Order: sequence, then C-alpha cells, then structure tokens
Amino acid sequence: MITILGIDHVVLRCRDLPRMLAFYRDVLGCPVEADQGGLVQLRAGRSMLDLVEAGSGPAGRNVDHVCLRVSPFDGEALVRHLRAHGLRPGEVVAHRLGADGPGPSLYVDDPEGNTLELKGP
Repeated sequence: MITILGIDHVVLRCRDLPRMLAFYRDVLGCPVEADQGGLVQLRAGRSMLDLVEAGSGPAGRNVDHVCLRVSPFDGEALVRHLRAHGLRPGEVVAHRLGADGPGPSLYVDDPEGNTLELKGP
C-alpha cells in the first residue's frame, strides 16, 4: 500500500525561463530556493516548483513530472508493488532533492505517459 502525503514538487519545462521566473517569483510571490543555471527551484508553500530551461517535451507537454511524497518509503517494496500492477518503475535513487530536502525516489509513468516521481523523506 502506498500512502501519499501530498505533492512534493512539480517540474515545468520553460521556453523562456526568465519570463517564467518573473511570473512565479514576482507575480505569485514564490521565493527562489536555488538557482542552478537552467534549473530554478521556487518555494510554493510546503511544496516546490522547479523551472527548467528545456522547452516542451513529448507531444508539446510542458510538465516534465509531478513528484508525490510517500510515506513510508521502501524502495524495494514500491518497485514490487508497481511491477505487480504491470508498470515499469525506474531505479531507486538514494539522493534526489525535494521540498523537504534530499531523499530517495523513483520514477514511473502513469497509463497516459505522464511521469511521476515517488519520493521519500
């Protein structure tokens, strides 16, 4: 069983990163937490909003992925659970940055090809 605590972060692909940054930072008031040149991480309440300079992805999509915070996070059990439902999860990575700091996560696509990241503490 997977318990979703909420949305950890959303990653948007941006054709015009400075314009998108100005909107989210200056208009909506999301403060910059990190700027890694081509990737800007903004605080959106308890969650993060990542802006990545990448343009649109497959089929013109500009959402790269949505990250859901799960608890507890047991990578091996998650992989088994997802595979039992016919999904092909990616590898568990021990250290990815999220709204609550670094922690383990894995990627999996939903039935329509949207990428989800399942992230632990």
